[in-house]
Amino acid sequence: MSLVRRALPEDAAEVLRLRQVMIDSMFAPGGGPADWHAESLPTLRDRLADADGDFVAFVVERPGRPGALAALAAGALEYRIGRTGNPHGRVGHVFSVATDPDARRRGHARACVEELLEWFRGRGARQVDLNASAEAEPLYASLGFVRKPDPSMRLEL
Repeated sequence: MSLVRRALPEDAAEVLRLRQVMIDSMFAPGGGPADWHAESLPTLRDRLADADGDFVAFVVERPGRPGALAALAAGALEYRIGRTGNPHGRVGHVFSVATDPDARRRGHARACVEELLEWFRGRGARQVDLNASAEAEPLYASLGFVRKPDPSMRLEL
């Protein structure tokens, strides 16, 4: 029996907490979580409630702590105009993979990402992208991800 399950609307606060764990592990901790968590919470609950939507999160619960989560992997399915190898243009994007520090090295993140990859496959995605920290790169490489040259740019609106 898998420890992984799909996140539900009532998991939203814990999903945000684990996202903060991921952010803090990659960047210097900044402003208090309440600065954005409270504003994000209703939207995240709505997205987690949409079973047919393009967003999903898979989680592992903390044993003996009802309502507490130990690990998370979230992702979204996007449409891009088709191309060779992906004629229908379905692309998965993995983000917010996080495990509480005291629950690491137990395979929780791997199990969550594997469930997420199955969800993408079931939705017809032919490509999955992610951004990996140096610490997480071996996990993703073991799942078949490869580094690619990426001329990404961003504009914040």
